[in-house]
Amino acid sequence: MAATQSPILQIRGLAKSFAGTRVLNGINLDVPRGSIVSLLGRSGSGKTTLLQLIAGLHEPDTGTLVIDGTDMTGVPPFARPVNMMFQSYALFPHLSVAENIVYGLKARGAPRIERDRLLAWALELVRLEGLGARRPEQLSGGQRQRVALARCLVMKPAVLLLDEPMAALDRSLRADVQKELTEIQRKVGTTFVLVTHDQDEAMAISDYIAVMEQGEIVQFGTPREVYEYPRTTFVASFLGTINLFTGSLVARAGRCQLVTEDGLEINANRATSGADGTRRTVGVRPEKVSISRESTHGANNFAGTIEQLSYCGNLSHATIRLSQHRVIEATVVNSDHTGASTFELGDAVHVAFPVEAAVVLSS
Repeated sequence: MAATQSPILQIRGLAKSFAGTRVLNGINLDVPRGSIVSLLGRSGSGKTTLLQLIAGLHEPDTGTLVIDGTDMTGVPPFARPVNMMFQSYALFPHLSVAENIVYGLKARGAPRIERDRLLAWALELVRLEGLGARRPEQLSGGQRQRVALARCLVMKPAVLLLDEPMAALDRSLRADVQKELTEIQRKVGTTFVLVTHDQDEAMAISDYIAVMEQGEIVQFGTPREVYEYPRTTFVASFLGTINLFTGSLVARAGRCQLVTEDGLEINANRATSGADGTRRTVGVRPEKVSISRESTHGANNFAGTIEQLSYCGNLSHATIRLSQHRVIEATVVNSDHTGASTFELGDAVHVAFPVEAAVVLSS
C-alpha cells in the first residue's frame, strides 16, 4: 500500500460530453502519490474517457485537473508529465525491443549515453535482458506487454496511464502478469492509473478502486473497503456475488433491523439514518454465510433446504431455499476432503451470518 502523501493527481468537477451526450458528470478524484488506482466499471461508464482527459487527448467541458501541483488546463498531451500504455501495446513491428523502448527518449533528443543507461535499467526491470535485439513478433504476449511498459517507464512519467493492460492476454497468463505489474510498480514508485472492467483484476492489483457508473464515481476506497462496505446496490452487486434483502427498517439500539416482505428479520451491522419504515436494502456476501444441520444462537439464523450444490475445487457453492420466494447463496471453503460434500440436495439445514456481515446499502 502506498504511503499517505499529498495527491499527485487532483480532479475537481470534471465533465465531458460528446455530440450532446454527457459521458462524465462532475468527477472528483484524488489519486495518492505512488499508488495503483483502478477505474472500474462497465462498458460506457466513462472510465476510458476519464483516462483520456488525464492524458490530454480530450479537453474537459468543465472542471480542473492538476498533476503534481500543476494545472493541466490547455496543456497538450506531449507536455504533460504522463505516459499512456494502450491496450494493443502499440509496438512498432519493424523496430527491435531495444529500439521500441528508447523510441520516446530518442524523439525527445536524449543523448545516447542516457538512452543506453535507461535501456539497460528498463530491460532489467522488466526481466527482458538479452532480448533487446528481438522483434515484437518474436515475443510472447506477456513479453510484449513488458516492452510496452518499459517504453513508458523510461520516460519517467509522474503518472502512468494503462488502458485495459491485461485485455490482450490469455486468462492463464493474467495472474502472473498482474504480479509482475505490481512488483514493477513497487520498485519504481510511479503512480499507476488503469482502466479495467475486470473486478478480480482490480481487486488483485489496486491500492484503491474508483467504481464508476454512468459517468460518475460512485465509490472510492481500498479494495477491502469497496468490497466489504459497498455504499450502493450497484457497487455491492458489481464487485462479486452478494445476497440482497429489501424491506423496511426498524430502529434498534446501536444498529438496525430490516424486515423483508416475506417476514425475515435481518439484523444489520450498524445504525443507519432513516425513520422506522424507511425502505432499504441489506447485503450479505455468500462467504459470510455458514451452513449447519442444527440451529445456532446467532442474531441472523434461518431454516431452509439445500436446492443446489456446486463443487468448484477450493470452494463449494450452495443455494438454500428459505421460503417460496427467497433463496440465499452460501460459499463453503473446502478446507478438508469433505467440505460441503457432507450435505446433499434436499437436506434441511440452518444458515447463519453475523450482524457485522449485513451491510445497509443506500440505494
